[in-house]
Amino acid sequence: MKIRNIAICLIEHQGKIFVGEGVDEVKNETFYRPLGGGIEFGETARQTVIREFQEEMQTEIEVGNYLTTFENLFTFNGVIGHEIVLLLSAKFKDKQIYQQDNIPCNEEGTSFIAKWVNIEEFLNGTKILYPSGIVDYLKHQAPIHELG
Repeated sequence: MKIRNIAICLIEHQGKIFVGEGVDEVKNETFYRPLGGGIEFGETARQTVIREFQEEMQTEIEVGNYLTTFENLFTFNGVIGHEIVLLLSAKFKDKQIYQQDNIPCNEEGTSFIAKWVNIEEFLNGTKILYPSGIVDYLKHQAPIHELG
């Protein structure tokens, strides 16, 4: 097993964050996760998230600030994983995305839905946000300020 380095984006708009919806069949659990992915050799975290949004949504983002880094030890569908997560802020170049919900996305042949979910639902535990380090970050930070 290897430790995977990933970069993901926290995109906030009107008290909501943009996340993909996932299901862990083993845990019978619906969860949400910001978009992003594995950092390839020779690629910066910024380049990673720009590429990932292009691949998964066919859209462009403007990457903002580096927010934090944390470790993520997890089990997904019965498989143990270990990630080093770089969290960046971003905004969509296409302003129409801020008005949409249930946006179809595709990651390496697997379809999923991305949507805007109220931050408070993650903070109060109503909905599950992975990696869990993001909830810890949100609880200990001032509110996210939208770019632009």
